[in-house]
Amino acid sequence: MPFPVDIEYVKRTKAKLGRKVPLGYVARICNNNGGELRAGPDHWNLYPIFDESDKKRLKRTCNDIVRETKAAKEWPDFAENAVAIASNGGGDQLILLPEPLSDRFADAVYWWDHETGEVEKVADDFAELI
Repeated sequence: MPFPVDIEYVKRTKAKLGRKVPLGYVARICNNNGGELRAGPDHWNLYPIFDESDKKRLKRTCNDIVRETKAAKEWPDFAENAVAIASNGGGDQLILLPEPLSDRFADAVYWWDHETGEVEKVADDFAELI
């Protein structure tokens, strides 16, 4: 069950990723740290932001976006410099890609297909998926 997360943990995650994440994503994740959404023909489980404020939240957020992105980078053809934000349970990932010549990820959300390595835009902004 998703729950709110303090913005401080979002800031820590941004520092670990080395880039700012889109504001639409931040707004959603601060209100519901994890949960489900629909993009394209699939349902997706959002990776939470790591929250160590108490034992219960620590256990619920150990599969955070930093950890899951690290695991996804071990797959062949995972999109370079992408961050994994959700999974459809079959290996595919929803990802954010860096904005060229910027210190942030672009607002658009993409679907990375683990079988082909192809990337397809599913939304111009994360807020469209809410």
